[in-house]
Amino acid sequence: MAVFIFVSGIIIGSFLNVCVHRIPKQESIIFPRSYCPKCEIPLKWYNLIPILSFLLQRGRCKYCGKRISLRYPIVELLNGIIYLIIFLHYGLSLNFIFYAYLFSLFGIIIFIDLENLLIPNILVLLVLLGSIIFSILNLLFYNSTLNLINSLMGLGVGLLIFLIIFFASKGEIGGGDVKLIGVLGFILGIPRIILSILLSFLIGGIVSIILLCFKIKGRKDCIPFAPSLILGFIITLFWGDRIINWYIINFLF
Repeated sequence: MAVFIFVSGIIIGSFLNVCVHRIPKQESIIFPRSYCPKCEIPLKWYNLIPILSFLLQRGRCKYCGKRISLRYPIVELLNGIIYLIIFLHYGLSLNFIFYAYLFSLFGIIIFIDLENLLIPNILVLLVLLGSIIFSILNLLFYNSTLNLINSLMGLGVGLLIFLIIFFASKGEIGGGDVKLIGVLGFILGIPRIILSILLSFLIGGIVSIILLCFKIKGRKDCIPFAPSLILGFIITLFWGDRIINWYIINFLF
């Protein structure tokens, strides 16, 4: 089963690459069939085997000979690994379905932001809809009304904090970041969304310093913030309670 989950993740990762390429261009993610992003010649099925086709073609398009972005095999492999980790942690369960769905959307958001400095509204909406459905199912099966209330509070606090930062920074924080943090707040609730925001700025600051030191980016260049937001979210999701408890024990008592 683990092998099946891993391979399924890789195959779905191939579709995620289509989304990363087409959504910013407002193209259909279904039609037409996949094509080379350089010469736009439609690809045959044997050109589309995840990872394997990239290796056999030595990272080049079979038709125009131009290099294919390393992003394609990276997204496919990472998605397979992430699906496998989630499966090993949760098994085949509602949690597995939700987190596989969530992390797939996160992958699309991260790479679109890296390549286009953009967080499409439709992706934030899909994250929110999936989270609402997951919360409703938890409410129905586990009667966790408290979690739903906490989620709504997390959404409100996350939006409030980032709206303040958005206006204070005069738009240096993008509107897409504000919407994304609201949705992440809905998933994490209170007080974990506050920790997530703090970690995101810490990670973003470290990344910015590294990029500036190595002259990869200049002071006036925009740096995508979605990867930092999502990494801060992931750390908080899995280790947030331990971090908060450690802080309370060591600094408040």
